[in-house]
Amino acid sequence: MKVRAFALAFMVSVSAAASTIDIPEELQQCRSLSDREQRLACFDVLAFRHSPPRFAGRHGATTEAFVTTGPQRLRYQSDGAIFVMYLRDAEGAVLQNITLPGGGEDSYRIDRAGTYSLQVNGSETWRIWIDPP
Repeated sequence: MKVRAFALAFMVSVSAAASTIDIPEELQQCRSLSDREQRLACFDVLAFRHSPPRFAGRHGATTEAFVTTGPQRLRYQSDGAIFVMYLRDAEGAVLQNITLPGGGEDSYRIDRAGTYSLQVNGSETWRIWIDPP
């Protein structure tokens, strides 16, 4: 009997806490869309925008290898004035030299499937995502 009472009290406290969670306005906006396809697209954009980066660091680093099975988009952000990134193939050869002067965000499309790594040199912190094209 004590176990049932505890379980009931726990469920009531969890449901009460869940009803007080503050849902961000952008989620509410997506939720309010009546068209299913528009609502799903809205949630997909939020998931894309708020996903954690695949790689992050400060100053210089070389990432571990990653594999793509088709076209992918490298999305990158830099907080410093200098950001230089080298896209390397599985053998370490530089395929593309990518720069982002002055900080900000940009992207680069990897067109082919393969095994790659990134060598990053920056003056401050940076973040890199690997997204669908």
